[in-house]
Amino acid sequence: MQRRKFLRDAGVGGAAIAASTVLAAPAIAQSMPELKWRLASSFPKSLDTLYGAGETFANYVTEMTDNKFQIRVFAAGEIVPGLQVADAVQNGTVEMGHTAGAYYVGKDPTFAFDTAIPFGTNARQQDAWINWGGGRELMNEFYKDYNIHGMACGNTGAQMGGWFRKEIKTVEDMKGLKFRIAGLAGQVCNRLGAVAQQIAGGDIYPALEKGTIDAAEWVGPYDDQKLGFNKIAPFYYYPGWWEGGPQTSAYINLAKWNELPKAYKAVLEAASAKAHTSMVSKYDAENPRALRELVTAGTKLMAFPQPVMEASFNAANQLYAEISAKNAKFKKVYEAWRPFRNEEILWFRVCENTFDNFMARQSAADKL
Repeated sequence: MQRRKFLRDAGVGGAAIAASTVLAAPAIAQSMPELKWRLASSFPKSLDTLYGAGETFANYVTEMTDNKFQIRVFAAGEIVPGLQVADAVQNGTVEMGHTAGAYYVGKDPTFAFDTAIPFGTNARQQDAWINWGGGRELMNEFYKDYNIHGMACGNTGAQMGGWFRKEIKTVEDMKGLKFRIAGLAGQVCNRLGAVAQQIAGGDIYPALEKGTIDAAEWVGPYDDQKLGFNKIAPFYYYPGWWEGGPQTSAYINLAKWNELPKAYKAVLEAASAKAHTSMVSKYDAENPRALRELVTAGTKLMAFPQPVMEASFNAANQLYAEISAKNAKFKKVYEAWRPFRNEEILWFRVCENTFDNFMARQSAADKL
């Protein structure tokens, strides 16, 4: 009798608990606002990894909020040109964008730290600085002046040095070279006699084809093969010393960010982290095959000569000293970033590089 009573009471209680659980989820969902945002990307749809990071971000937000928060992604040129995404976010033309800070050094060279500066960090070191070295806080303090809240949203890993119509044997070969290269790297190249030009990704091929430029850098084998640069310029140089670990970022209009409930802010942070790791891992997975195919098809893989690397390194350090002397914002970030980078390089020299270089030698000896 007692057993039947217990089971009966338990059944009623269990049903009540189940019912309350079922009712709780919609109640929580109903407490959150329905939002529809637009995200302007700096990248064309043809570059599925760069443009795709914006889609990964948007899809994750939609899934995490059960469609309450929807973000529609627009490719470069659909709302604004690729190099005007920061302006669109700042002015509220769109709620957010996916772009690279290095595109906006014309506004202030401090933007470059959010992507990469020449002879800076690799991808993991950049993540360390952003997440644990004060980089996130420093950059968002800077971005307040532009009505932007930023968060890391992708990294390509170390980039290639680009495609050249002619071989680069000495520093003299850089003189007069019309080179598509973005950010502070362009200013470094100018000091070596090159003529740097900033051109959005989707416009590089026609400029190279028409001879408007003599050389162009973009990302790496996977993207470069898609864009067809090997059909025009035979020499493919490495490394891209200007972008050892270039980060892309999600820019959110600061007023819109501040209006968001804490739960939505957490969702955006999680979505950005998801897109971030997805991008770098996809490039690492796809670049080896693409490079092998390019070389098989006739691409001439070349390392920058050591004198060119050293001249570029010296010019970069001179540039940073000059900018720091006249730009207090840049100086503040640089003086915090530089010792952090230096410590990271010391650590990587001890273990990471030792392991990587050993494995590289085994690969070169065909022992793997």
